[in-house]
Amino acid sequence: MTAGRVPADGPVREYRAGELAEAAGITPRTLRFYRERRLLPPPRREGRVAWFNDQHLERLRTISELLARGHTLGGIAEILAAFASGQDAGRTAQLLGLNEPLPWAEEEQVRLSARELADHYAGETDPENVSEAMAIGYLRPDGEAVVHVSRDLLDASSALVREGIPLATLLAAGRELRAHADALAEVFTEVLRRQVLPEVLGAGRAERGAPLTEDDIKRLTAALERLRPLAKKAVYAEVSLALDRRLRAELTPPAGPSGGPSGEPER
Repeated sequence: MTAGRVPADGPVREYRAGELAEAAGITPRTLRFYRERRLLPPPRREGRVAWFNDQHLERLRTISELLARGHTLGGIAEILAAFASGQDAGRTAQLLGLNEPLPWAEEEQVRLSARELADHYAGETDPENVSEAMAIGYLRPDGEAVVHVSRDLLDASSALVREGIPLATLLAAGRELRAHADALAEVFTEVLRRQVLPEVLGAGRAERGAPLTEDDIKRLTAALERLRPLAKKAVYAEVSLALDRRLRAELTPPAGPSGGPSGEPER
């Protein structure tokens, strides 16, 4: 059994076609078929020899796992295209520094392969759902994988899918929730802008919008560490109270004409 080679110009392991097929547990004929269907990125050419690497091996393992879950090759091609379609936007965000975590960011990001993403969502990661999750901002591409912006959201949403709620339904609700969450965050941000920034930065610098220094960021981070948990606690309480009100309104029988429920006279 051949394990491939490490080329002289780098540590990346490379495989000939037969070696790659053996490592992936498929036949050379299947590998040729996948290449014809353009399910693999082009190999590196060295004369007439095609050299594949571990990214190709990971892609083949992903295809095998998705086939085992009942996806068709056409569906797999669409899923892989959905991953690739976000790469330009992901690269732009990286160049602009938008993917750099803020010093006060709390949410833990999670990197997932296509197989792991399918595991979390019970195989509901069809191209439409993946594209919608990217459009909302829950997922962003990272090479052959994706990054979910929040472990808490990942855990909660995957648990809801296991409870029988379709992922497409959750994504539609998530788009609405994102808009409401942005509005809530704006309320808190406005309080910071009016009450906290002048104290942390000084009234003059806060009004001018001067660039933050390293000391500014340290002071602002310390203030947010004190205030952010309180803001989250207040929002959580308001959402909990709102759910109580809405559930009570939905589940309480309407009053009848004489004041009792369902039209029954009061006694």
